[in-house]
Amino acid sequence: MITNEQREKLRGWFAGRLPDDLFEELTEITVDREEITVIGRIPEPRLAEDAPAAEREAALESRVQEFRERTREDRMAVAREAEHRFRRKVSWGVECGGQRALFTHVAAPVMTRLRQPERQVLDTLIAGGVARSRSDALAWCVRLVQRHTDDWLTELRDSLEHVQRVRAQGPDAEPDHGPHTGAADDAHDADDEE
Repeated sequence: MITNEQREKLRGWFAGRLPDDLFEELTEITVDREEITVIGRIPEPRLAEDAPAAEREAALESRVQEFRERTREDRMAVAREAEHRFRRKVSWGVECGGQRALFTHVAAPVMTRLRQPERQVLDTLIAGGVARSRSDALAWCVRLVQRHTDDWLTELRDSLEHVQRVRAQGPDAEPDHGPHTGAADDAHDADDEE
């Protein structure tokens, strides 16, 4: 888990590094142990006010695809730098016309041991056509919990961050260097290249 300050520095790095004309607005950056997801707003296609829903949907889909193809090289260059600096994969997405589309994202395997009653829940979701596999069913359960407990999870994350700060101030604490932010390593890497 990273602190709010580290999250702000990460967002600032992307805000400073992304080409000015890439997004209308950098709307969200999320981070976990494996991945940084960067989402920005892009302009909606120009349509008549009374355009049918099907036309609007097709236009939004086309706009997202056009943006994805046109900006691929720029996004890949930023991702390479960020992956080196922050030691996480970078995923991309956009918001357009009130819809969100993710281009790439990490599907990280999670190993767990479930007892029979828990496996039966997953198997019921499969039998009911909600999921194709136990893995898919487990992901569905996590999304359901996330949707209904977002405020609680936010409060828990804030509490964990507070615990990390208090631990860092303890008598046995070493000077705080925090998780890898890349600055020191970048300087070291530069020396290696010369």
